[in-house]
Amino acid sequence: MEELLSIGKILNFHGIHGEARVGYTANKEHQLIAIKKVYAVKDSKTVPLTIEKIRFHKTIAIIKFKEISTVNEVVDLKDAYIKVPKEQIENYLDENEYYIDDLIGLDAFDTENKFLGKIENVLGTNDEDILAIKDQNGEQHMVPFVKELVPEVRIKEKKVIINKIPGLFEEINE
Repeated sequence: MEELLSIGKILNFHGIHGEARVGYTANKEHQLIAIKKVYAVKDSKTVPLTIEKIRFHKTIAIIKFKEISTVNEVVDLKDAYIKVPKEQIENYLDENEYYIDDLIGLDAFDTENKFLGKIENVLGTNDEDILAIKDQNGEQHMVPFVKELVPEVRIKEKKVIINKIPGLFEEINE
């Protein structure tokens, strides 16, 4: 199967007609509107879905899928990631934007090339994303994914460079 990338996550049902509340990356409404065929991926289950209708409310997309007509069907897919083939959305990336799936698993280094850990997750907030980096001691460190703190992302080299932050990662560098 082709490589799939996450563009959102089913958070819950909305109303009684089988609509889903979907979290998505801020300012990417145009990306969601352009896509009709998606996959809901949860555990080892992949369900193909067709977007029938979409509207936006604050930071949530309310989506009606053609194949879903009841609240219970949405509840069964709660916490499923909405994914699409990578080539379908590659053109939507702005400069210095990255897909979450491309960031997870990258090695994090400081500016002196000392290994800090691996990116385990990318957490979205209203303002900015947060890199969750697990160090070699198993501790998790949260780093805001902003240019001032993460000046370089090298997808092909599978690494990111993180500026030194007082109090963060200090036990690793000593």
